[in-house]
Amino acid sequence: MPRIKFARKFRKSEDGTVAVLWGMALVVFLALSAFTYDIGRLGITQSELQSFADSVALASAGELDGRPDAITRATGAAAALIQDRQSFGAGSHTLSGTADYTLTFHSALPASDLTPMGADITTDPSDAFFAQVVAAPRSVSLGLTGAVSVLLGNGSGGVAPLVGAEAVAGFTQEACDITPLMFCLPNASYTADANIGTMIRLRSGGQGAAWGPGDFGFLDPSEADLGSTCAGLNGVQLIACLVGAEDNVTQCYQSRGVDTEPGQKVGIEDAIFNIRFDIYRGIMNGKRNNAAYAPAPNVISGVVPRGGGACMGPNPDPSPDTIGMPRDGCFAAGTCTRYGNGNWNYGSYIDRNYGNNNGVFDAGEDSALTAYAGLTDPKYAGTRYETYLREIMHGDNPTAGGNILTGRAETGRPRCSSNMSIRPERRVVIAAGIDCTANPVAGRTTDVPVEEFFEMFLTEPVGSDAGSPPTLDLWVEIIGSAGTSGYSAAGAGGIFRDVVQLYR
Repeated sequence: MPRIKFARKFRKSEDGTVAVLWGMALVVFLALSAFTYDIGRLGITQSELQSFADSVALASAGELDGRPDAITRATGAAAALIQDRQSFGAGSHTLSGTADYTLTFHSALPASDLTPMGADITTDPSDAFFAQVVAAPRSVSLGLTGAVSVLLGNGSGGVAPLVGAEAVAGFTQEACDITPLMFCLPNASYTADANIGTMIRLRSGGQGAAWGPGDFGFLDPSEADLGSTCAGLNGVQLIACLVGAEDNVTQCYQSRGVDTEPGQKVGIEDAIFNIRFDIYRGIMNGKRNNAAYAPAPNVISGVVPRGGGACMGPNPDPSPDTIGMPRDGCFAAGTCTRYGNGNWNYGSYIDRNYGNNNGVFDAGEDSALTAYAGLTDPKYAGTRYETYLREIMHGDNPTAGGNILTGRAETGRPRCSSNMSIRPERRVVIAAGIDCTANPVAGRTTDVPVEEFFEMFLTEPVGSDAGSPPTLDLWVEIIGSAGTSGYSAAGAGGIFRDVVQLYR
């Protein structure tokens, strides 16, 4: 009887219920804590791998400048420059080298981020625009979750999951605040730094006809951001500002692809360029006292205003006792047509402008033209631009009285405009060099890749012929690669920047 009463009492008793509930809750709590901890380990591992993949992609893409060794440099940069750590994945805690990633190069990105990469893989350095990095997957042991699983009788705790990461980065170069010009190179391997001092006869390209080496045209400014000087302008006035204004133009062009603008701008090109020589005619006639369109600090050209006036009319006279910068001798000899060889008659220029004009370059006739302080590299010695800079320095010397030339029909300083730029690079234009054989240009052409931006010195006023339509000739001397070498270190103008960014 007592046993029956005890059994009934035990069955009805609720003592110890809380302990059972706490026991069950503890198991759930331990399982959740283990799961949360291990999920955190997975997340940390994925973040570390993603950071590593991003860094490798950016380091690699930063070398994709289209040059023949671009892929070699990009591969080396990825392997040598980037080292990272991972905390919980299997294997070494150090991430570095090709064992921890695969690297491929692409010429384009799919239109949608949901489309897998692979259709545009390339091994051609000139077409490698993007670097894709896939980090080697790491397994992450779910230690606590596995232990709880074993306690609950679910076997060994499951398989450790794999964690990976992928990144895609691209590279381009931007040139801002430059002259919106392009010209056709003689071949794809023609570079600025290898041809410093060489003269080019740039001629306006015909609309609709295929352009060849030495033809030039304008870049389309319609998508460019404009600075305060050119803001609000359009049509001919916008072109006049972009080409002729000195500061705060601020349009930018990417080397991976520029758009050329159709038409020759007949009747305005020479006027726009020639304000640099203190010549204000046509569309630029009203801008001679506008500081934004100031002439260069050296305007020696070998021509003078007719009738002794201060401003050049439409038919200036040849100077009786000065000459402008001579062209390469091969042009007069007929052995070159568009691209010269850099051989010009320095002695004739000095004898005429600074000496006794006896046709012989006598010793000491250039003694007043000391070395230009901003240029120390000997490879620039003897160029026309160096001589131009030395002349400016001579005129800036107080003993010269502000003039460059003495006792000549030209003083070398502006007389028509009430302003004068203090920047020697006022007679420098920066133009996009295009391989027109590989990328044919005829008027309006879009997404044309730029081989290199060239800095070029205008050696003489721009002239046009009497054809219909007239053709325009720019006589220029190469002074270096814009933004990287040449005279850019001395401030030849333009803003150049490498743009490396992640796309995926």
